[in-house]
Amino acid sequence: MKVWIDQDLCTGDGLCEEICPNVFTLLDDGLAYVKDGDQVMNDPGGSQGMVVVPSGLEDAVTEAAEECPGECIFIEKD
Repeated sequence: MKVWIDQDLCTGDGLCEEICPNVFTLLDDGLAYVKDGDQVMNDPGGSQGMVVVPSGLEDAVTEAAEECPGECIFIEKD
């Protein structure tokens, strides 16, 4: 499973970070980004910032996508 966030749709609510802080983070710009370990995929972000979801976090990432008010989290299943 892979995941990315469309920052143009992000409302900055932070629910994704609350649900799965190992994969999602909010930066100073108020938008959410995905993380690959300690590396935040914010340059350039968007679909080019796609990361592989770590094993065991698939359910949390799916929940974050379902709860996101901006509907900006996109999941690609292998």
